[in-house]
Amino acid sequence: MPVVFVGGLVFGLGLAISGMARPEVVLDFLQFEDFGLLFVMGGAAVVTGIAFFVATTFLDRAPLTGDAYTRRLKEFDSNVVVGGVIFGVGWGVSGICPGAAYASLGIGNVPILWAIAGMFVGAYAQGVLRGRLAG
Repeated sequence: MPVVFVGGLVFGLGLAISGMARPEVVLDFLQFEDFGLLFVMGGAAVVTGIAFFVATTFLDRAPLTGDAYTRRLKEFDSNVVVGGVIFGVGWGVSGICPGAAYASLGIGNVPILWAIAGMFVGAYAQGVLRGRLAG
């Protein structure tokens, strides 16, 4: 758990420093007015891709946890499409992505608690609905 905490700390710090923890910056990106988010996400994807390539090529276990590297394969099904559309609508309407929401709280944006509460309620409702449909 300390490794996860430190990873989250670095992630949140990066979002805060880059300005991506502010919903108005995200909304400007989604309206094609500010492309800073593209460079932050692109830079993060490149660094992550290189790190995963190097780690999985030269190491057989994760250096901090000792866990084996594994892949979780998931089928591309209707749940992925529907969930992605709902996520996209929520992101577009609010300008809030889950990771950035927590970082936004960290920089003093207290009203973001409403969005975080909404994310939890939405996730809980999906769990209840899926449980009822499966049972």
